[in-house]
Amino acid sequence: MLGRDRIQYKTPDQVRLMRRAGVVVADALAAVRTELREGVTTKELDAVAEDVIRSAGAIPSFIGVGDPPYPATLCVSVNDEVVHGIPGSKVLRAGDVVSVDCGAILGGWHGDAAFTAVLPGPDGGLDEADLALARVTEEALWRGVAAAASGATGGRLNAIGIAVEDHVAGRYGLVEDYGGHGIGTEMHQDPQILNYRTRDRGPRLRPGMCLAIEPMLTAGEPHVHTRADHWTVATDDGSHAAHVEHSIAVLEGGLWVLTAHDGGVEALGALGVPVTPLAD
Repeated sequence: MLGRDRIQYKTPDQVRLMRRAGVVVADALAAVRTELREGVTTKELDAVAEDVIRSAGAIPSFIGVGDPPYPATLCVSVNDEVVHGIPGSKVLRAGDVVSVDCGAILGGWHGDAAFTAVLPGPDGGLDEADLALARVTEEALWRGVAAAASGATGGRLNAIGIAVEDHVAGRYGLVEDYGGHGIGTEMHQDPQILNYRTRDRGPRLRPGMCLAIEPMLTAGEPHVHTRADHWTVATDDGSHAAHVEHSIAVLEGGLWVLTAHDGGVEALGALGVPVTPLAD
């Protein structure tokens, strides 16, 4: 159902279908995590994800999107790359910060999620500054997701951006040029989801909304540019970046994280937010 605000509100049955697409994305990202190591190419990671997606009877969401058409299954963004890094011959190195974004279509419904990981350095240790950047980005994501639970009580969309910004609290650069989005029968739908507070509180969060929430933080300034490939977004100052994303459904009485294997039970439970999975 398309509301007057141009937002596609899903029925419970449609949310169940979106959950199936979300689990495919979760499976693909889990497979990629197992292959993340020094010496692997980003193209090899892309092949892993594509195999998982197609083996499940799904289709990669990203291939062919945009102008020029995006050429890969994943976005793999390394170090100073924020989002939309195109997989290719780049070899991952010890100490790299790697953000992986994945989308899949199953039965006409989309799932979209991302994670950031830090590879061990040459001595086998993990860089504490990079780990903190990735950790705070993920924490900000879950606080944004938790804020969406106000949909059960008539909260507004900008509650998500406020929660993200408040958690970051100026510790890192908060990228404003890119943000989250509605998701459903298209990968990108209304509403746009900002990761910071604005005067416009946005539409009411309502059951049936499905949203992709995705904060992006930088270790330095938040200013970014698009490289000559017309896709890769990188920090202007060369500082490292992190990007984390989940697709969620706002439901009566709570939330369901469509792209988390456990539906968000662990992370949201720690924040006191109920998860409301729909029975098959």
